[in-house]
Amino acid sequence: MTSSNPPISGDTRLFAIIGDPIAQAKSPALFNRLFAELGANAVLVPLQVPAAQLPVAIAGLKALANLDGIVVTVPHKVAILEHLDLLGVHVQAVGAANCMRRLADGRWQGEMYDGAGFVAGLQAQDIQCVDQRVFLTGCGGAGKAVAHALAGAGIAAIRLVDSDPSRQHELARQLRAIHPRLQVSEGGHADTEHDLAINATPCGMAAGDPLPFAIDGLRPDAIVADLIMKPERTPLLLAAESRGHRIHLGRHLLENQAALVTRFFGLQETPVTASTPHPGENP
Repeated sequence: MTSSNPPISGDTRLFAIIGDPIAQAKSPALFNRLFAELGANAVLVPLQVPAAQLPVAIAGLKALANLDGIVVTVPHKVAILEHLDLLGVHVQAVGAANCMRRLADGRWQGEMYDGAGFVAGLQAQDIQCVDQRVFLTGCGGAGKAVAHALAGAGIAAIRLVDSDPSRQHELARQLRAIHPRLQVSEGGHADTEHDLAINATPCGMAAGDPLPFAIDGLRPDAIVADLIMKPERTPLLLAAESRGHRIHLGRHLLENQAALVTRFFGLQETPVTASTPHPGENP
């Protein structure tokens, strides 16, 4: 292994991360460090893609023969499904994807590692999931992934809140169907019943954003987590820390999912879970 990336050349393999905004993305530095550790002649670059331009941007990226994979972030994790040929098992459960790769036959396969990365991050920080009671605000792509992964990791209960009632109801329906023993409730506030309170919304990324939820009803021993990467300590986490709560940073998710995505891109030897075809497609 080497400690630095090979010089960019004509045979360098390209990867991208797409989102809007993109300035907050910490993925390029992390992935490029992983690529260097693997000795891979590859580079990942950030691309700002507004939602309205996603179809034309994806068409253009797919046309680049030396582009092998794309990391997908806000706000494209659900809309990107329209541009995938194969849906991974996590994508099917969650209804969103956070990465996609080009297969040898030219088709594009998507997968979702936000949930697995979040749970792995908790475990790496010695935070248990089994029998915990969770408050989650944000039922979009990342929130869905986290909720499903936490349910699979053995939490006892989850309360879902989202500004879009339809997203909240749909995630609640999915969780009840797949995890019948899980106590699922909707609406309300983070309070003394919760062991872990999570922000899975973009609220806190921009200066002046209000707190995504009130924390004054939480028990002192409750943990407060934020999926936002930048700023590392969001207003929510700063407020929680000032009240004596243990906090869990968004970078723990990123650091733990990056290895999973890198393997998905084919740059590590560990096998990845096979995907099933998009409806109407043959494997």
